[in-house]
Amino acid sequence: MYESEQSWRDVDRYVIEELVAEDDALSAARETSRAAGLPDHEVAPNQAKLLALICQMTGARRVLEFGTLGGYSTIWFARAVGATGHVTTLEVDEQYAEVARANFERAGVADRINLVLGSATETVEALIAAGEEPYDVVFIDADKPNNPAYLGAALRLSKSGTVIIGDNIVRNGAVTDPHSDDPRVHGSRALIEAMGSDPRLNATALQTVGVKGWDGFALAVVT
Repeated sequence: MYESEQSWRDVDRYVIEELVAEDDALSAARETSRAAGLPDHEVAPNQAKLLALICQMTGARRVLEFGTLGGYSTIWFARAVGATGHVTTLEVDEQYAEVARANFERAGVADRINLVLGSATETVEALIAAGEEPYDVVFIDADKPNNPAYLGAALRLSKSGTVIIGDNIVRNGAVTDPHSDDPRVHGSRALIEAMGSDPRLNATALQTVGVKGWDGFALAVVT
């Protein structure tokens, strides 16, 4: 369970009830993930809707996602890009991928999703080598130590205007500690620092609190 104040949870619950329409397929995606023993790591419903709104506001039709888990955020992306859009999602765990595929079918969006099984550092290189078209939105939400590699690959699969989002970058405030012994913290720091130093990117980061505890995301646009 994430460390989360009750007041944070109450606010998230209120916002979700008032602004986020989570239908049966989305609820089932979360529930089947828990039933299969997957970790409770998917984004909260209000955060997932923010990702979908970013796609809609930018007119995104192609999304690349690092880290599928049970496919909850993938379904939001697939719905946001529409029937003619496309989502490529990369997942290393075969069990997670099996759960996600069933969730895609239930949500009616399997035809617009390509789930690529394997180490994302390898599968994304295969996409690059195959001449994959640039993506409009890239969501980095996989193993944090590989964040710098994922960002580098994302840039090679981007164009001017591509939005790149990195999740879980605050880590209960630990991101400020350069001496942390947690490789996930170093991965988050490396992502932020790479975004800040790359002249191709215009970036910021925001802290968030809620049902997922104290965390945040980094957001950049390719210039």
